[in-house]
Amino acid sequence: MNIPTPGPEHAQLARLAGTWLGEETMHPSSWTPQARQATSKITCDMLLDGFFLVSDYEQYSGDTVTFRGHGVYGWDPHKERFTMHWFDSMGMDPGAPALGTLEGNRLEFRNESPMGMHRYVYEFQDDGTYTFHMGVSNDGGETWQAQMDGKYRKA
Repeated sequence: MNIPTPGPEHAQLARLAGTWLGEETMHPSSWTPQARQATSKITCDMLLDGFFLVSDYEQYSGDTVTFRGHGVYGWDPHKERFTMHWFDSMGMDPGAPALGTLEGNRLEFRNESPMGMHRYVYEFQDDGTYTFHMGVSNDGGETWQAQMDGKYRKA
């Protein structure tokens, strides 16, 4: 039996490994009635012999943690898609993982929930930072409402 080894897709996920500090804009939504600024700290590690990226996220308002998340990212060779399982302090069952594709420096995940279709976009910048955009669509992806934008740099 051949023992599997991480492939080039796992190396793409490894670009997120490390500790990141972010500046974020939370756009008006049902959770945040008015736009607000936040900061964040994200710690990511490649685990399980390099097959999965595990991410721990904390969002702050001043010194107070206002939101926490835990993500597990991987590669599904059968679907030929990246996967993102996300758990957070909102306490909702995450359901099926978001599935993602990589085009150039843009890693995009999408999934559906009772709250609509969600899109999560990571864009790797040439200066070693990355940006993140989260949006929701209630019409199947024709129109997107921005929920969050952030820019992150290694700590």
